[in-house]
Amino acid sequence: MALQIGDTAPDFKLYSSDLTEISLSGFKGKKVVIHFFPMAFTGTCTEQLCTMRDNFSYYEGIDAQVIGISVDSPFSLAKFKEEQNYQFPLLSDFNKEVSAAFGAFYDEFAFGLKGVSKRAAFVIDEEGKIAYAEVLENAKDLPDFKAINEALGA
Repeated sequence: MALQIGDTAPDFKLYSSDLTEISLSGFKGKKVVIHFFPMAFTGTCTEQLCTMRDNFSYYEGIDAQVIGISVDSPFSLAKFKEEQNYQFPLLSDFNKEVSAAFGAFYDEFAFGLKGVSKRAAFVIDEEGKIAYAEVLENAKDLPDFKAINEALGA
């Protein structure tokens, strides 16, 4: 069953591109914007995360933590983060457990690839509850950034 607004977000621990373990529960008391994306270095994924990068001061100004998650390795994500100058953590869901827990998971993707994160966006409130949930079936679509900002109360 898909996660709904008001549900408690599944907690997780994943390694970031700088090989630091990060958990969702570690951000309790803070709003969190999670962006799932299929693959680093691809056009729409870069556009999705660059939109967050280019508006980072807005999220920082309202004390909201931005996180990007994909099934790429931490090493690929480190290079992607470096090339694009992202100011927020990119987390590796290499084992595909978190993407599946959030319902943001393709069993089969393009080019015969299996087990890839769907493009999705979630806003988690200060208590760990889902305030916004959007899982996109078409990997070429972008999340509704305006709706994300509205869910943040800004």
